[in-house]
Amino acid sequence: MSAQKQDIARAVANRLRATHAVHGLAARRGEAAQRIGSQEVSQVSEKGQQELIGRVLSLAGLVEYQDGAVVSRTVIDREKGTVTAFAFDAGQGLSEHTAPFDAMVCILDGAAQVTISGMPHALQAGEMIIMPADRPHSLHAPQRFKMLLVMVRQ
Repeated sequence: MSAQKQDIARAVANRLRATHAVHGLAARRGEAAQRIGSQEVSQVSEKGQQELIGRVLSLAGLVEYQDGAVVSRTVIDREKGTVTAFAFDAGQGLSEHTAPFDAMVCILDGAAQVTISGMPHALQAGEMIIMPADRPHSLHAPQRFKMLLVMVRQ
């Protein structure tokens, strides 16, 4: 990997580290990988958040499905919060974990099961749920789904 690609991979990993302070990260194959609980999440290469600003965009089009994977794309990364789009292939999920901030999940496509403190919630496209800070939660894809995760830091 060239020095420039390594610098880019490091920058993306640093951005993810700031976005998900409670989650570990690893870099490989020019992509960043994020570990949430025991599930690894692929971070698609970023062309930059600047490219998204001032444009009309399809929320579900921000990230594409990948067979056997969870893919994410950071849309906004600020000190006070983040917005991240995810695409989960069927059967994928994020194992139970906690986060120090409230987080809102909006289902953009498909259907998901979100479990908060042991209570499962079935969500369809167009629905949302707020996951409270410091409460264990997990996500499972009974079928492919896309979501927008909005995390507000205090």
